[in-house]
Amino acid sequence: MANSFIKLLEQNDLKKTQPRLSVLKVLTSREMATSQPDLEAILGKEIDRVTLYRTLKTFEDKGIIHKVIDNKGTANYAMCSHQCNAKEHHHDHLHFNCTQCNNLYCLDECILPHFKVPSGYQVENVQLIATGICAKCKQA
Repeated sequence: MANSFIKLLEQNDLKKTQPRLSVLKVLTSREMATSQPDLEAILGKEIDRVTLYRTLKTFEDKGIIHKVIDNKGTANYAMCSHQCNAKEHHHDHLHFNCTQCNNLYCLDECILPHFKVPSGYQVENVQLIATGICAKCKQA
């Protein structure tokens, strides 16, 4: 797994630093999108807040991760598909925010329909969030 992270950083002309590798490890190991406060708690003192913020911003700018705002207005981060890059994000899928556990899931199998906006508008980001009870909470 570490080799794939190093390759990903190299493909994006990024230095292979321990903080970047740690963030990639956490984000790829989780089933749900993760907020910066949660990342801070998971990583502990391994990464300071400013380095984490800069790492997330860099990864988002490079098309490595995407940001989704949850029901509480908190930014959450998840890995992008391999089709994303610094110029284009291709993560037009449904996001599901559980009202019980507050987890935010990327539902990659639920692709958003293509749509055309009126002349003069330029779409930069599309987010569709469904809310309800996730499968884990429903089984509990």
